[in-house]
Amino acid sequence: MEKSFIGLLENSIKSYWDLPALSDYKGITLQYKDLARKIEKVHILLAESGVRQGDKISICGRNSAHWGVAFLAALTYGAVAVPILHEFKPENIHHIVNHSDSKLLFVGDGVWEEIDEAQMPSLEGIVLLGDFTLLISRSEKLTYAREHLNELFGKKYPNNFRKDHVTYRRDTPEELALINYTSGTTSASKGVMLPYRSVWSNVTFAKEVIDLKPGDKVVSMLPLAHVYGMSFEFLYEICNGSHIHFLTRIPSPKIILQAFSEIKPKIVIAVPLIIEKIIKKNVLPKIDNLPMRILLKTPIINDKIKEKIKNQIAQVFGGEFYQVIVGGAAFNHEVEKFLKDVEFPYTVGYGMTECGPIIAYEDWKRFKEGSCGKAAPRMEIRIDSADPLHTVGEILTRGDNVMLGYYKNPEATAEVLKDGWLRTGDLGTLDEEGNLTIKGRSKNMLLGPSGQNIYPEEIEEKINNLPYVNESVVIQLKDYKLAALIHPDYDAANVDHLSTEDLQRIMEENRVLANSELPAYSAISKVKIYEQEFEKTPKKSIKRFLYQDTL
Repeated sequence: MEKSFIGLLENSIKSYWDLPALSDYKGITLQYKDLARKIEKVHILLAESGVRQGDKISICGRNSAHWGVAFLAALTYGAVAVPILHEFKPENIHHIVNHSDSKLLFVGDGVWEEIDEAQMPSLEGIVLLGDFTLLISRSEKLTYAREHLNELFGKKYPNNFRKDHVTYRRDTPEELALINYTSGTTSASKGVMLPYRSVWSNVTFAKEVIDLKPGDKVVSMLPLAHVYGMSFEFLYEICNGSHIHFLTRIPSPKIILQAFSEIKPKIVIAVPLIIEKIIKKNVLPKIDNLPMRILLKTPIINDKIKEKIKNQIAQVFGGEFYQVIVGGAAFNHEVEKFLKDVEFPYTVGYGMTECGPIIAYEDWKRFKEGSCGKAAPRMEIRIDSADPLHTVGEILTRGDNVMLGYYKNPEATAEVLKDGWLRTGDLGTLDEEGNLTIKGRSKNMLLGPSGQNIYPEEIEEKINNLPYVNESVVIQLKDYKLAALIHPDYDAANVDHLSTEDLQRIMEENRVLANSELPAYSAISKVKIYEQEFEKTPKKSIKRFLYQDTL
């Protein structure tokens, strides 16, 4: 079998030439043949302006059909793609463009308004993703190429651009495909160098475990600049003849639900926060009353009620999907238990940017509640612990998906890649069947007054399930005591006409309630209401390091 990602892509474009490929929600649709034509035009632009194989090309903008064009054009040309999250602050974008030695930058209009080209002196040009207008050119060749692009394309293909013109180069396994800068939840952002074997292995994994047919629809709501969304809402689908719908805007629950009901995707791929918000706001209120709770505990009526609830949730997600895949962060136990109770088809995977991203996964029919699956194909997992079954240790992994290292950072690379194993920085256990259970991030772990290991995520989960709590961050004070910053559910509080004093009182009651379920060494000593939503990474994990000194 040819282990080439570009081979998979070329084959898909030719096989599904007349099928729809990429759509902007409420906007343009490109068929596979349109995608091929636009990729070819970008190739001409790159070749005429002197871009060489191995040169870096940054892409920064909201998810869109043209984002997909720019990314695939870079790879098939032989350049190294550098996807940048459009939500990063301008100084982060400037830093990544400079640090990655990018020659060109493709930007969305929102990003273009914020950034300062003077801060990126090595760029030869900036191209607008909307219509590939040349915004900045520091090269006569680039200016000429863009101004004469249609003419150059016409000369190259005088009798129309056809299927047999699609002949892309072939990648090699260790060749650098992209540099993906980490979100930096706990430290400064690092450039993860992902080779083509990782891209091919992740796409092939998805082909092995996800059952999509050519023409099936998918809603892309995770950022394409993050490998989870890029691999499983874009690259796999484009190599499979699927029709991808990009939301092109902030994926609020309201917009997501509207898109689901209109597009009716065949699979739903999301981070826990999105699923939890949808279920808490749109499903639980309808069943969280006393008669319904009693009926759920009555065995005979039970199955009918569960089926009804399951169908209700299914309708929320468009009604035509066969499973929901959750990844990127820990799942709330209460929501997960509820989904398991009603036999909802969901599964939780585990991965990280350094593996492009998949490390562990299991099909929903065999999935063990509370775990995040077993080692993915072509990957191995072990726990750095004398007793991996019972004693928490660092999760180590190796296999085809693992990165080459961090760009221009040999020290950080040597820290995490040892003896062929990637040290993930996450903590977990591994049962006899090989199911992996995450216990937290080693960098987040706090030490109790007598050396106890405290996992703030576990405490936050309890707090997040309490009344009028939207989200929380647990921090450690100088005296080893713990405090909780709580961002309240202001929507619910407003509906119930609660004053600031009411909320303060309820949060104090929540503190007492949470402590009743926690060991004494991880009890919360004080709570503070935090009015803004906490800043988050692309995976919707809270940037904890920003809040350590808040109290």
